[in-house]
Amino acid sequence: MQLFIDTAEIDEIKSLNITGLIDGVTTNPSLIAKSGKNIINTIEEICNEVSGPVSAEVTATDFDNMILEGKKLSSIAKNVAIKVPLTFDGLRACKVFSDDGIMVNVTLCFSAAQALLAAKAGATFISPFIGRLDDIGADGMNLISEITEIYDIHGYDTKVLAASIRSVQDIVDSAKLGADVATVPPKFLKSMYNHPLTDKGLSDFLSDWKKTGQSIL
Repeated sequence: MQLFIDTAEIDEIKSLNITGLIDGVTTNPSLIAKSGKNIINTIEEICNEVSGPVSAEVTATDFDNMILEGKKLSSIAKNVAIKVPLTFDGLRACKVFSDDGIMVNVTLCFSAAQALLAAKAGATFISPFIGRLDDIGADGMNLISEITEIYDIHGYDTKVLAASIRSVQDIVDSAKLGADVATVPPKFLKSMYNHPLTDKGLSDFLSDWKKTGQSIL
């Protein structure tokens, strides 16, 4: 399973990218606004830091302007994936971009029917928002299961990108259900390698080692 970091903060990206565990980055208008930076400059900075896919979202809602914005964003770097909403115009734009060999991340997916259309439109990634479904009492993991089943049966190449992650367990459950990617806020990525028993075990080992008076170096 690939892990994308869900942020537009370049310092956070740099600090986590040095681990070699980051496969890509996702951004959206809300994250760009939170960073307080120019969208073009931000995407360019991220693409210079990360070699994997970097999702950059259009802000237009009509087809013509989605195409114009998408072309401008895709010109920043070869690893830009144009992010479009799962609307009629978004799917039209997805087809145009995918036919031109441009990666597309179709976002704001909340049903398997929507995911089927995105795959038919040539989406590189489909982003089901599992956390937002859970927030309204629906089952986000069931959506992941339905999409992966449909894609496997019909041989679609579109990758399932679990989005709107609410916990580390969401990442684990998505992986178990066959999601190809999870896009993860930095705080959850850091939580993935933290465990109190790991800390205790390490403390015990170091305490025992200190008693020997030895040094490896």
